[in-house]
Amino acid sequence: MTTSRLRKTLYWALAGLAVAALALGVVRALHKRSAQAAQANAAAQALQTAPVYEVAARDVFTVRRLALQQTAEVSGSLVAVQTVAIKARVAGELQGLNKREGDSVAANEVVARIDPTEPQARVRQAEQQAESALAQVRIAQRNQNNNQALVQQGFISATALDTSQANLAAAEANHRAAMAALDIARKSLADTVLRSPIAGQIASRPVRNGERVGVDTRVLEVVDLSAFEVEAALSPADAARIAPGQRARLVVEGLPEPVNATVARINPSVQAGSRSVLVYLRLTAQPGMRQGLFARGGIVAGTVEAPAVPVSAIRNDRPEPYVQVLRDGVVKHVGLTPAPTGSVDGVPHQAVPALAEGDTVLAATAGAIRDGTRVNLAAAAKP
Repeated sequence: MTTSRLRKTLYWALAGLAVAALALGVVRALHKRSAQAAQANAAAQALQTAPVYEVAARDVFTVRRLALQQTAEVSGSLVAVQTVAIKARVAGELQGLNKREGDSVAANEVVARIDPTEPQARVRQAEQQAESALAQVRIAQRNQNNNQALVQQGFISATALDTSQANLAAAEANHRAAMAALDIARKSLADTVLRSPIAGQIASRPVRNGERVGVDTRVLEVVDLSAFEVEAALSPADAARIAPGQRARLVVEGLPEPVNATVARINPSVQAGSRSVLVYLRLTAQPGMRQGLFARGGIVAGTVEAPAVPVSAIRNDRPEPYVQVLRDGVVKHVGLTPAPTGSVDGVPHQAVPALAEGDTVLAATAGAIRDGTRVNLAAAAKP
């Protein structure tokens, strides 16, 4: 074969290879475009098809007719029913104060004294004045008796008898005044002895032995820990449902278990600033209770029977609260109107008049699901 013929054959072979490669590239490009179009169509169809959610049994509740225990939330500090401030009733030097914070005292026990030197002197002075006044009464009485005899004998006039009678009345009045002054002095002497009017424990001792105290100076504060009260403020709406004798359950700071309480009384007036009503709860003393401990809980105001669901099933991510109800496998959003709330075995519930007993409601753990979405339950709803 000549060289020119070999070159010509090689040229046509290369041209054929180029055409074949170009054709293969066009086929591959068309195939890729077709695959992309198929994927786009599949994605569009997937977007047009609503998703189906899978919900576990723990994420649904069944609407049941329940007795909701309605409570009024309260909080406040423990206050001992009997608290006494022992104050000085006379001025003087304080003596015999040996009790300290935490010490126990008995009813009518002597806890301190005021120096009695001055009151004792006043008692003696008043006694002498009373004896002097009594002597004047006796003198006036004798004069009166003598004048009466002289009048009968005609030696003096009736005017002189009237004068002696007036002198006797004045002497008797002076004697009575002196006796009253003696009683006051004796009372001041008795007031130098300070006694505890109740049994309890010393809560505070703001003074010390040897100090000179004035009248009404606080010497000791005694607290009786046998009974406590809690003063709680309620709104007028809540107070309207409360009556004396209703039960309450309170958690007291520091105590391991809740304690029972009873509504003892209700203040007849509304507080001017807060417009609240004060309610007083009586508690039975428990070990560890101290005045000033914080307590919180609720007063049982009654029960209401209604279809209800746990409060955790109510969604509030919209201006109006609603629940997600599952009907025929589709989620429906049902708005709620104001309704009574309460608790069942300590779990907060709310009445749902818009639903019927037996309806299935999604719990908050299921999340927010769009209205109209299909849902499959993995198991039966909670009973």
